[in-house]
Amino acid sequence: MARIPPDFSFETAAQTRGLHPVAGVDEVGRGPLAGPVTAAAVILDPSRIPHGLGDSKVLSSTKRERLFAEIMATAQVSVAHATVEEIDSLNILRASHLAMERAVAGLPKAPAHVLIDGNLIPAGLKGRAEAIVKGDAKSLSIAAASIIAKVTRDRIMVDLAQQHPGYGWEANAGYPTKEHLSALLNLGVTAWHRRSFKPVHNILYQALSVSD
Repeated sequence: MARIPPDFSFETAAQTRGLHPVAGVDEVGRGPLAGPVTAAAVILDPSRIPHGLGDSKVLSSTKRERLFAEIMATAQVSVAHATVEEIDSLNILRASHLAMERAVAGLPKAPAHVLIDGNLIPAGLKGRAEAIVKGDAKSLSIAAASIIAKVTRDRIMVDLAQQHPGYGWEANAGYPTKEHLSALLNLGVTAWHRRSFKPVHNILYQALSVSD
């Protein structure tokens, strides 16, 4: 069954209600054990939409990089993060919403309407946003945001991998792969690990128990 590409219908529907401009927002990095959660907000130029936009998860890394450059050159873009400390103190859902709110606030022009990937609207965006389940596969603006967020976060994790070799972050982006979990046991917990996440918490707890 052929995959139906995202389109501009959600954006057009908002614009016909007098809501302009419209931004798409997505985040990446809820599942990893390490690193920030990263969100992007994108306002596309309807006359210059890059060809081939789609859910970042199903695109090849080469295609993501090409589209990243095209989106940056043709759209209004803002990227924001929530730190590991914020993830641990707030919880991952609230931290991801905080990153989304920051991304929208960072746009050069405030959007009249925001399309959010998922089924929840961040508290700071209520009243001017709509949540779209699997929005990165339905809305071109959200798809663009998903690409920007993923490429940006992947680059951050590659950089962190050079500072902390052995965890495989350049390939696993901090997700709990077998290599990453093994390195956690053998190399220990870094400052970039999320202590509120169970695998990391358990290792820290065991280390404390042994030292006691």
